[in-house]
Amino acid sequence: MLGTAFPCGDPVAERRAGFAETLAHLGDMAGAIEVLMGVMQIVPDWAAGWFRLGEWLEGCGAVDAAAEAWDKAVVADPRDPLGAGLRRDLLRGVPVAETMPPAFVELLFDQYAPRFDRSLVGRLEYRGPDLLITALRGQGLVRAERALDLGCGTGLMGAVLRDRCGWLVGYDISAGMLAEAAVKGDYDLLEKRDIALLDLDGTAHDLIVAADVFIYLGALERMIGWCAGALAPGGYLAFTVELGDAPVQLRESRRFAHSRSYVEQLLAQAGFVGVAFEDCVLRQDRGADVAALVVTARAPVLVQDWEGDAAEALA
Repeated sequence: MLGTAFPCGDPVAERRAGFAETLAHLGDMAGAIEVLMGVMQIVPDWAAGWFRLGEWLEGCGAVDAAAEAWDKAVVADPRDPLGAGLRRDLLRGVPVAETMPPAFVELLFDQYAPRFDRSLVGRLEYRGPDLLITALRGQGLVRAERALDLGCGTGLMGAVLRDRCGWLVGYDISAGMLAEAAVKGDYDLLEKRDIALLDLDGTAHDLIVAADVFIYLGALERMIGWCAGALAPGGYLAFTVELGDAPVQLRESRRFAHSRSYVEQLLAQAGFVGVAFEDCVLRQDRGADVAALVVTARAPVLVQDWEGDAAEALA
């Protein structure tokens, strides 16, 4: 994550930090840590410095000191674009975060956007869009007049949806990913939105999809409640999750996994019907299969007080 420059604004501190990086590159980690600790005395509010110090300390086995450095990174910049809080929680083994910092997700995918398709599909054998469209056909979907692709990324899902919907909208938090999606020309509308903070605006969708997106949200109560309120009666919801043992589990990959029972309970509470689960391999990660679930469901056909139900779920 430090491939992007995060200057501290102090020329002396930056020169010393550069020297620390050189020492680390040469293998003198003790010297690098000592120099960077001195830098942090000069610029104690430099979040990127604390993050790097935490990385080096963890690499040397100083677990408690690394966690403390990452704590200081979060205090220095509560937006936490580098994901220091996630690293800290994983290190301590007692996760505190129930979701990922939006600034972290945005920065991650802004950096990843130019090589996203090549890496995810070509190298990691990602299959999310194909799995979702197959599952939706099994649920009886022929065409959706208004479809919403949550966390649309570079538009991989849009490519398989385009011929099956009238109006196709894509939301994503990353401007870089949206730019890549725009080039493909499959969406009628693309908007930069944090899907974790969506509000109901009265728009009713016939289809909402989220391909490999909920793994970056963590707790899904609010998201599932919003989907229930944003779907037209009889509308389809389809998404993927990485399969875990706990309801919400932060993994070493800094992605969240979810248990089947947790997802099933949320969908039932939100009033969805026709819920179907399919076990699958979503992609590869470090040479291993990523076990996942393809989930499809439908909003009830009977007219209900969607806004009231959704408001209760969001609360």
